Amino acid sequence: MQHFTIKPGVPLAEQAELGHNRWHPDIPFLSRVRPGEEIIIETLDFLDAQILDNDDVADVRDVDLTRAHPLTGPFYVEGAEPGDLLVIDLLDIKPITPVGFSGVFAKSNGGGFLADYFPDAAKAIWDLKGLYATSRHIPGVRIAGLTHPGLMGCLPSHDLLAEWNRREAPLAKLDLAKPPEPKTAVLRGVKGAEFDRMAREAARTVPPREHGGNTDIKDLSTGTRIFFPVYVKGAGFSMGDLHFSQGDGEIGFCGAIEMDGATHVGFDLIKGGMAKYNLSAPIFMPSVVKPHYSRYLTFEGISVENGKNYYMDATVAYRQACLKAIDYLTNFGLTGPQAYMLLTAAPVEGRIGGIVDIPNCAATVSIPTEIFDQDITPKGMLNDKPYWGRK
Repeated sequence: MQHFTIKPGVPLAEQAELGHNRWHPDIPFLSRVRPGEEIIIETLDFLDAQILDNDDVADVRDVDLTRAHPLTGPFYVEGAEPGDLLVIDLLDIKPITPVGFSGVFAKSNGGGFLADYFPDAAKAIWDLKGLYATSRHIPGVRIAGLTHPGLMGCLPSHDLLAEWNRREAPLAKLDLAKPPEPKTAVLRGVKGAEFDRMAREAARTVPPREHGGNTDIKDLSTGTRIFFPVYVKGAGFSMGDLHFSQGDGEIGFCGAIEMDGATHVGFDLIKGGMAKYNLSAPIFMPSVVKPHYSRYLTFEGISVENGKNYYMDATVAYRQACLKAIDYLTNFGLTGPQAYMLLTAAPVEGRIGGIVDIPNCAATVSIPTEIFDQDITPKGMLNDKPYWGRK
């Protein structure tokens, strides 16, 4: 079995033969695989070995986000042609170092979902031991892992890359999207004038797009099957950004428990699958593997913020649900930044509650109460136990 190994703690630019941190159809393939073959792919953490195991937040505060998402690949899948579907089976996902991290980016350097409320950088280092993660920076919490890749996809065609750059360019001028950044691009196997051309054109890996990309879906754990549209000959599958655990929405941007890791991957192919199933973007069959939590505390938000009614805005509603959860958790010894990092690192469940009741959309975030050493549920006058615990 092919096994592609990284040097943990070493930036991708210093082991550039392994992969890339931009999307471009002309990146040379790392290796060839056949349908039915299985390989093991090791990947660096999503911030490219910039975050250190210490108590200083300076590395998160000053991080270079243009280096984000070092990917291992791309892999040439024999027989894959544009219009096919590449079938990826995630057979196993494990950390390869016993430490992970999560954090909050400073608003001045990337920010996050709640940047207006938490503008300063924060960091949590997590010890990964077997099934669980604990952190000296968020004491009193133990999280059962749900390991998964945050980023997977196939190479775009030239036409698709041009379409991405066309539609994102107006947003980039408003700082609402990230344009190509040649200075920190890593494109395996490319040098000289060809590298300069490709680096000017290559798309950043920050968002999800039609080919897959940075989806950050926490349920894509061991046992998941994914169907990716193929846009170039050979497919060009790459992956990275592994997480030990994450909440729905990864609200902190640096919010999952990020880790170096190894993924055991299986390959298959559906010839003509895009037309056969009328697909132009990936579809997923998530894993049945989940942490066994039975009790949750759920917080609701509506699309009203700072006295303004945002018509049916699910983003505002989810933000308000998260803020309400953070405010509540500060009653139990957590600071606001600790609660924020916990909300995005723990396997919280995010839902759209109502999308039809004008003018307010409703959304919820549910926190598994068993991750805490203490009981965080509200208590009434008659009994200090919830209803189902009374005699």
